Amino acid sequence: MSIFRRPDYHSEATEFIDQLKAAKPQLEAQQRAGRALLWDKNLDRSEQQAFKSAKVAQGAYVYQTKSGQ
Repeated sequence: MSIFRRPDYHSEATEFIDQLKAAKPQLEAQQRAGRALLWDKNLDRSEQQAFKSAKVAQGAYVYQTKSGQ
């Protein structure tokens, strides 16, 4: 090891997270389960294509009301 090497820096937030994970070892598994529940989804390609084809084009001026209708 070099004599000029500084010790690795750990912020207070990193130390807190490390302590939390040490105190609650099941925490990371719960986080992964929550992520799988909300985010990790298998998408149906045919449904995605149907959503894209049903999309209505946005007008040039979004907040302008259509007069004459």
